[in-house]
Amino acid sequence: MSSHALPVTGDPAVYIIHDNPEWIAPFTDALDRLGVAHVEWLLPETTIDLAAEPPEGLFWSRLSASAHTRTDPHVKEYGRAVLDWLAAAGRRVINGRDVYELEVSKIRQHRELAGQGFDVPRTAAAFGSRALVEAAAGFTPPFITKHNQGGKGLGVRRFDSLAELEAVADEFAPGGTNAPIDGITLIQEYVQPAQPFITRAEFIGGRFHYAVRVDVSGGSFELCPADACEVPGAGAGPNVGEVPQFARRNDVTAATPLIARLETLLSGLGIEIAGIEFIETADGRQVVYDINTNTNYNPSVESAELSAGRQPAVDRIAQYVSDTLAEAAPQSVSPAGPAAR
Repeated sequence: MSSHALPVTGDPAVYIIHDNPEWIAPFTDALDRLGVAHVEWLLPETTIDLAAEPPEGLFWSRLSASAHTRTDPHVKEYGRAVLDWLAAAGRRVINGRDVYELEVSKIRQHRELAGQGFDVPRTAAAFGSRALVEAAAGFTPPFITKHNQGGKGLGVRRFDSLAELEAVADEFAPGGTNAPIDGITLIQEYVQPAQPFITRAEFIGGRFHYAVRVDVSGGSFELCPADACEVPGAGAGPNVGEVPQFARRNDVTAATPLIARLETLLSGLGIEIAGIEFIETADGRQVVYDINTNTNYNPSVESAELSAGRQPAVDRIAQYVSDTLAEAAPQSVSPAGPAAR
């Protein structure tokens, strides 16, 4: 086997397709606790033999919209190639090819949400920096920008006037410090929450697991919950020291009407694992604005779940992955311990 070929194991295993090792450890640790064989496929600098069949097992896409900020700028294309190869062979993939296209396009996310009748922010897509300024002229300030392909708050900035955007428009042009990888920037109405937090609802196996309250009193849009993308001071607002940036929101449950609608949305789109963000406004709107299919979990929230006698999200995912592996590869009755990574 070439040193650059994707690693395989002899027995059916869970193959985790990803681009960022820093986000994987909580999941592999949880799989280890269940004794589930797993192999990491870190895509940059690897090859696939198009004449060969993929290995037997279960494949889990952990590819992200922000991959280009960490490794090779073409890593999304590598992911598409691998997912196409797996689909052609009929392999079972959690959050497969169609889901990945949703992950890397906020335009697609907006279209799906709006098409299912969810309240979404007014949004325009601008192809180029001059078009961005022209589009923004049709919005009442304040408004925000964001990259079409981006996680971790890429390109998300608030502008309180058109002149403020015009002054930095060159940053959105090719080669600029805020240039989107695909050249597409969104202009979006700024949705003011009734209280300084947004809510992120987590779904596993298409079913609601828990909701997290994310403090935004510090003004940051970089809301990735993982330690690996922590932004110092991101939650530092008037509540600092009193309210954690991430905390379970107990009043949002599986019986909450919005949650039931989101489960239906995920089922229709074939999304098995996701975090969906929404804002509640003072005038009663519930504005849904982001679907994350490469979701991460906050360690403090997860620890609190364990202390309360509830199953943390990473353990629930490990169980779901284990059950799905048994369905995809029934000959693997008792998966082996951790495989090569």
